[in-house]
Amino acid sequence: MKTIYYNGAVYTGTLPLAEAFIEEDGRFVFAGTSRQALEHQQDGDRLVDLAGQFVCSGFNDSHMHLLELGYTLQMAPLAQHTGRLADLLDCLRDFLKQHPRQNGAWLMGRGWNEDFFSDVHRMPDRHDLDQVSTEVPICITRACGHCLVVNSRALDLLGISAQTPQPAGGRIGLADGEPDGRFFDNAMEPVYAAIPAPDIESLKEMIRLACRELNARGITSSQTDDYCVFRAIPWQQVDQAYQELKEAGQLTVRVNEQCNFATLADLQGFMAAGGQTGKGDDLFRTGPVKIIGDGALGARTALLSQPYVDDPSTCGLPVYDRKTLEEMIGLAHAHGLQTATHAIGDACLDWVLDALEKALTAHPRADHRHGIVHCQITRPDQLERIRRLNLHVYAQSIFLDYDIHIVEARAGRRLAASSYHWKTLMDQGVTVSNGSDCPVEQPDVMAGIQCAVTRTTLRDHLGPYLPDQCFSVQEALDSFTIAGAKASFEESCKGRIAPGYLADFVILGDNPFAAAPQELHTIPIRATYLAGQPVYQADAL
Repeated sequence: MKTIYYNGAVYTGTLPLAEAFIEEDGRFVFAGTSRQALEHQQDGDRLVDLAGQFVCSGFNDSHMHLLELGYTLQMAPLAQHTGRLADLLDCLRDFLKQHPRQNGAWLMGRGWNEDFFSDVHRMPDRHDLDQVSTEVPICITRACGHCLVVNSRALDLLGISAQTPQPAGGRIGLADGEPDGRFFDNAMEPVYAAIPAPDIESLKEMIRLACRELNARGITSSQTDDYCVFRAIPWQQVDQAYQELKEAGQLTVRVNEQCNFATLADLQGFMAAGGQTGKGDDLFRTGPVKIIGDGALGARTALLSQPYVDDPSTCGLPVYDRKTLEEMIGLAHAHGLQTATHAIGDACLDWVLDALEKALTAHPRADHRHGIVHCQITRPDQLERIRRLNLHVYAQSIFLDYDIHIVEARAGRRLAASSYHWKTLMDQGVTVSNGSDCPVEQPDVMAGIQCAVTRTTLRDHLGPYLPDQCFSVQEALDSFTIAGAKASFEESCKGRIAPGYLADFVILGDNPFAAAPQELHTIPIRATYLAGQPVYQADAL
């Protein structure tokens, strides 16, 4: 039986807009005019009048942390209470009261950002969290995910003292020579390792929660970094959770796993176990090896080629030394795997580009699709190298909503003038896909599209920042559909409404091509379909 959708405004991946499409057995079999679509009608077919509504391919978030999103949805919701430090502490107190901790469980929260505090102008520390509890261990992670803060109880459990050595690729915060509860990048590892790991049923519930949230945002495909969310859980157990949900018919987002490993030895173990890019099926597939090169701009741990303007004591932090980063990229490439490497600072990007160029010179491969995740602080010479090396770029236009406030203060005017240059890269022929990096940001595709189109902030409309880098509405939609499919080698079956493609689509409450640019983020998601079946409906069709 076919389902014929007609009388709509259908973006198939090309303009002008079509009016109709037909779905059969989870695939699109036709796209065109309403008259043509209705000519295909046979007995038993279902007709759906779209009543002029806008339809496009289901959204593809090309870099996020799906499992961590589900985990975060079970924590204290600090992203909603980050206007003041006092509000953050009240949120933690309320959450602890409503969800008492038992059997040594930690109180967890995520989403704070000290740059939004109106009452103080600093990060929280252990003394702040001690006001919530001195008995329950507390851990709160900054929105960027590259810094966390614990209370004194947690420090005692961890055995962290003034004598604890500083780790490579990380930093333990000190105040007057004593730990202040702040941990940056690799220094966070022992904290996360001490937090009790969930069992597989708990993992599955986190994934279900995340999928429901993503479906409500119109997302049908996720390229997600999940393996290092819980340090005590092997990657095979994460895969098992996804596979069991898939077999039970409960996986409502197509997953391309960006395989992140903390060490070179872990990566070698993955390859020895048969890990390979592209392994799997349309619902769960092994994607690239994910490598984290540096920290984040907000936490001042992104690795810059010069000291931070607002903190000249640091240039940021590399997660690995240069030799190890080169070895990981080289090993993955030599064994035929795709790589996606996190690089926010321009110095880190130099390291990554050098490593990729060395790997490609040693083992040439035409369609490697190695990528740079974030690609934020850049210089013009680096943009040309990205083009020449034929790299993919995993951008997050939603980052502009916060970073416009800080980029010049952190990186300086000269670097800020050549950063977030995703439009330049696209114009040079580089494929730029889009995503949210959630839970760093909310997986709000329409907000991401607005930031890409306007280059202004959502709340106070600050900007436009580098207006020559604005995407058209079509380019923004394509970055969340067609380009995301290309990142995962799926451009022949995903990202368009066209015959033979997977029937994943989203119905919007307004036509983004006709909407005012500053109102794009207000366009609601009416319904989301995966393989022709509804996985989210605001209003039943």
